[in-house]
Amino acid sequence: MSVRVGSPVAGRVVALSEVPDQVFAEAMVGPGVAVEPARVKADVVSPLDGTIVTLHPHAFVVAGADGAAVLVHLGIDTVKRKGEGFEVHVVKGEQVQAGQKIVTWDPAEVEAAGYAPICPVIALDATAEALGDLALGVDVTANDALFDWSR
Repeated sequence: MSVRVGSPVAGRVVALSEVPDQVFAEAMVGPGVAVEPARVKADVVSPLDGTIVTLHPHAFVVAGADGAAVLVHLGIDTVKRKGEGFEVHVVKGEQVQAGQKIVTWDPAEVEAAGYAPICPVIALDATAEALGDLALGVDVTANDALFDWSR
């Protein structure tokens, strides 16, 4: 069985190694890709159907029915903003659909505040070998496929 993981934001897909944070760049959290977002205010959407199991203004985890959990992190070190600049539209425990609006943010504003707005999208508790069809080096819109996760 395979899970399609969609892009939470519009932008350019890059390798995790390009994320300016060692924990993400070295895949210590898990394998995945990152999206260099378009610098416009935008909605961040769920990468898959599932349940919001972790929710912060700058990051969230969606777990599918089969247990596949995906972390979306909006920018690097953005936890230091204490929610400023992020508008959350769901609650922890809520059932969501792929493409459903989770957060609204402005990557240009995040960048102006001194933070890298790049968005790691991580398959939690996965091996790199479980991910296929990585959409590296391409431009995506929100909910376009980033990778398939073989479960």
